[in-house]
Amino acid sequence: MRTFERTRPWISFQLDLTRAAPRFWLLLGEAASKCEHLVGVPLRPDFARKMHQIYLAKGALATTAIEGNTLTEEQVLRALGNELHLPPSQQYLKKEVDNIVGACNRIQQELKEGEIVLTRERLCLLNGWVLEGLPQAEEAVPGRLRTHSVVVGRYRGAPAEDGEFLLDRLCEWLSGPDFRPPSGEWTIPYAIIQAVVGHVYLAWIHPFGDGNGRTARLLEFELLLSAGLPSVAAHLLSNYYNRTRAHYYARLDRSSKKGESLLPFLEYAVEGFVEELRAQVAEIREQQLELVWRNYVHERFPDKNSPANARRRRLLLDLGKKSVPVSKLSEISPRVAAGYAGKTPVTLRRDCRALEAMDLLERTPTGVRAKQEVVLAFLPWREKKAGAGTDQSSAAAGVSGNPLH
Repeated sequence: MRTFERTRPWISFQLDLTRAAPRFWLLLGEAASKCEHLVGVPLRPDFARKMHQIYLAKGALATTAIEGNTLTEEQVLRALGNELHLPPSQQYLKKEVDNIVGACNRIQQELKEGEIVLTRERLCLLNGWVLEGLPQAEEAVPGRLRTHSVVVGRYRGAPAEDGEFLLDRLCEWLSGPDFRPPSGEWTIPYAIIQAVVGHVYLAWIHPFGDGNGRTARLLEFELLLSAGLPSVAAHLLSNYYNRTRAHYYARLDRSSKKGESLLPFLEYAVEGFVEELRAQVAEIREQQLELVWRNYVHERFPDKNSPANARRRRLLLDLGKKSVPVSKLSEISPRVAAGYAGKTPVTLRRDCRALEAMDLLERTPTGVRAKQEVVLAFLPWREKKAGAGTDQSSAAAGVSGNPLH
């Protein structure tokens, strides 16, 4: 019997999901559906590039911030554009983030060229990327298994003499039948479980002298990306762990107790992944709404040469969904101000009435707003409960006077 078997019974390379609650499987199904919708979603190329950069920055920052990196998201975005300049004493913070960004980009490039095989050597390579060029203690060699005992907080890593065996066993297990989906529709749910399990087991084993947490989260990213998840989604677990850092460490600590199960950490991770996906899908939906709304407004004003039509079209497009007092409408943007320069308030009120008649503008207690909801289809026909937000039935009607309303 190896030492870890006597001292760390939770490193068993077994996973019992029979006790998982129905909600766990429902959330996995939702995660799969949302990931599939993200793949190939039509977006403006500039917005897609911006999202890729933002979530790459969020993911790289999150996986380093958990370990104490103090850079902000804005600083990381500037670093991606080679615009971040820090004093020498803080250069290591940028280097930590640069290493994760570089590793993520390398993984993506390797997957474009072929399949990545999970081996002990691969895990050592990931750790080498994480620690490259960073100051280390003498016993912590990037990409090399430790030969000494380590303690992180209250947790002592697995015995160093079992390091090679444990990593080989972990790679064999993660690549084996336990994580092989029975059919294509199970690919993403199984990949999420596999990625989270790989992350936790690598944290339990703690095979390297430094960078174990970052390496574990990088492995998680690689496994999700290898299963076909879009890169913007593959960063989300790290984001969630960082946002809920206290819970992250508490769940990790609890999972490594005798008699405890890995299931609570899995449930925590899957719930957070879906929360992050919902926010991401909502962000993309807002972008698509803006594009459809702009196209629709242009279609409603086919006469491009009419000064009144041009003025009203610009007013609508620059107004947005927030209510603005009529007296302030001419100040919402420079081009709207130019359109109403020299005009009397009567012209502005007349334009508002015309847009109302076209069902493109709505009066509110505080002013007027653009009725962007007219381009939203298939909203539910029901009254929302008091205090739950805007009445969706009026939005669903789209045009005032709809007989269904």
